[in-house]
This record gives sequence, structure tokens and C-alpha cells, in this order.
Amino acid sequence: METEREETLALLVEACRRFAREVLVPAEVAVQQTQEIPAHVVRGLRELGLFGMTVPEEYGGLGLNAFEETSLVTEICYAQPAFRSFFGTTNGVGTLGIINFGTEAQKLRYLPRLASGEMMASFALTEPDSGSDAASLQTRAVRDGDHWVINGTKRFITNAIHAGVFTVFARTGPKELGANGISAFLVRGDAPGVVRGKPEHKLGQHGSTTTPLDFNEVELDADALLGEEGRGFRVAMMALDGGRIGIAALALGCGLAATDFAADYALQRSQFGAAIASYQAIQWMLADSATELDAARLLVLRAAWLKEQGKPFTSEASMAKLMASERAHAACDRAVQVLGGYGYVRDFPVERFLRDVRVTRIFEGTSEIQRIILSREVMRRHSRG
Repeated sequence: METEREETLALLVEACRRFAREVLVPAEVAVQQTQEIPAHVVRGLRELGLFGMTVPEEYGGLGLNAFEETSLVTEICYAQPAFRSFFGTTNGVGTLGIINFGTEAQKLRYLPRLASGEMMASFALTEPDSGSDAASLQTRAVRDGDHWVINGTKRFITNAIHAGVFTVFARTGPKELGANGISAFLVRGDAPGVVRGKPEHKLGQHGSTTTPLDFNEVELDADALLGEEGRGFRVAMMALDGGRIGIAALALGCGLAATDFAADYALQRSQFGAAIASYQAIQWMLADSATELDAARLLVLRAAWLKEQGKPFTSEASMAKLMASERAHAACDRAVQVLGGYGYVRDFPVERFLRDVRVTRIFEGTSEIQRIILSREVMRRHSRG
């Protein structure tokens, strides 16, 4: 049975590799121009089942574990990461809460439609005054008879304009309780009082929409509560731990694509009577990128394997996300350097690789937040002697 699953995964990975190179890469220029994912790309993503990668098979998804998902995401992100963001938020932070904390009724209501791509999901945690300090969020949910009423503002919400359901985090207890006073809710995208703002104009990841989100007297039924009241921060942190593995795989794909392009260019570009690939300065940049990206890949796979085995993986996910995002950014920067002046103009894709990968050092927790998580774990181990 395991061999059959491995063979199926190998076929799916190869299908994603071909799709990225034959469909997604040729569509990149159109995405940059229109800021939208073309309809034929969306159809292809649905046909591959990528909207339901992590959704259990009994709800219509592929039921992939973290290790398998990472293999697919790395291949898809050989093309610009906006494609992954289009379906990745649904697979990751958008559905992990439902899968792990949802009631059976909530799962049946949402997961089949999310798995098919009929509906998309989004994750609403960040606020104007609470980014890295997520526990200080101010959005509030108040009981009103058999209902909840939510008011507040969220910021930088990926795929908000497409989402049919949001996982929203709001304060239900006194502010003094901090993280213990936060609850999670499933909010329909068409609920009265849900207001989407104008998409942000971003440095990179064009085609992936990021939008402010307002909740104005949004009334929810009691069964919109996701998990236990006052335990929503746990839902958020669990989702982010898993999401960090996905972001690490995304960054890795960007770095690999940039390095491949730079290597091909170096073999073709001639200066001083020889291909620039023959010069040690170029060779060392490519060697550093290849080594660092391979090290990052191993960290990503380790975190994914631990998650698959049901073992603690918070520190390992932070290591993977930190290493992959930082080293992929360095690899993209080196790719620009290899191309020289051509790397700085939009006739070649490496400047876009650099713009696109930059945000991986920010979302799902900045590099600095990952270092805080890791340093606390180091200190905890040493304090135990």
C-alpha cells in the first residue's frame, strides 16, 4: 500500500513539475500585467487537486501529509509564488483550523467545497496595531443571546477578496487575559458587515491579493465558534506552525528557480572572450546558493517529517522557515548579481524572483520572530540542565 502511495505521489510531483514549467512560467508575464491569475491556470490547479492537498480524502481532498505537500509546493513555486498563494492559503492556514478543531458539521459545511476549489479560505489574524504581537489584537466578539457579534479591523489578509470563509480571531475575554482571551470563528465571506478594502500595492507577489478587512457588527450563529472559547490563540499558533513549512517550501522554490536561471545565463553570457561561468567569482556565487538551498531543503523536509509523525515540530518549522527564506533571498540576490545590469531590468525574471521572495522573511512570522522562538527553546533546554 505504501509503495502504491509513493508511486502516486511521484506521478503527482511530476505533474506539478510539468505544470509549473509548461503552464505557470509562460503565464507569469500576464500575471504581472493584469495582477490576476488567468482562468486557464485556475482550471489547471483545480484539475490537479491542489486546492485540496491537505484536506482529508473523506471530505474530497488529496489527504497529503506535510512531507508530501512540501514536495508539491516546491515544484509549483519554481514559477512565481503568486500561483501558490492563490491555492496555498486555502490549503494551509485557511483550513488547518477547520481540519484540526472543527466540528463534524463545520467540516462537512466547508471542506468539500474548499477541496474542489469551489470556495476559497482565508486567515484573519493580523491587525493594524498587532502584527508580530498577535496576542494584543483588538477585534472583539461579544455574545448577544444565541449569537456572537464581531467588530474590528484586520490587515494584510491574503486572498480576502476571493474567500468564501475566513478563520477570524477575536477577543472574547478581558484584555488582561492576553492570548487566553482570544477565540477563533468561522465567518462567511458574504456575511453582512464584512467589508473588504482595496488591495495593497506591493513590492512583489503580484497576482496574490492582500487586502484590509473590516467587521462591522457582523452577527454569527453560535456554531461559528471554532474550537473552544478562549482557546483561539492555540488554533492560530498551530496553523502558523504548519504554515511556516509551506512558506519555507515556497521560498525554496523561488531560490532554486533563480539559481537555475543564473546558471543557464552564466553558461551563455560571454565576457573577456569566455563564458562568465568559467570565472571563479561567478562559480562561487552559484556554489554558495546551491549549498545553502540544499541545506534549507533538508530542514524543510525534517520539519515536514516530524509533523507527519505527530511529533513536536514548532522549533524545526521555525528553523526551516528562517533558513529557507533567508537563504532563498540571498540566492535571488546573487542571481541578480550574476546577470549584472540585465538582472536589474524586467526583461529578465530574476528581479522579480528577488521581489517575490522578500516577503517570505516577513509573513507567517518574521525572521526575528523565528529567532525569538528558537532562542527561547535553546534557553529552555539549558535551564533544565
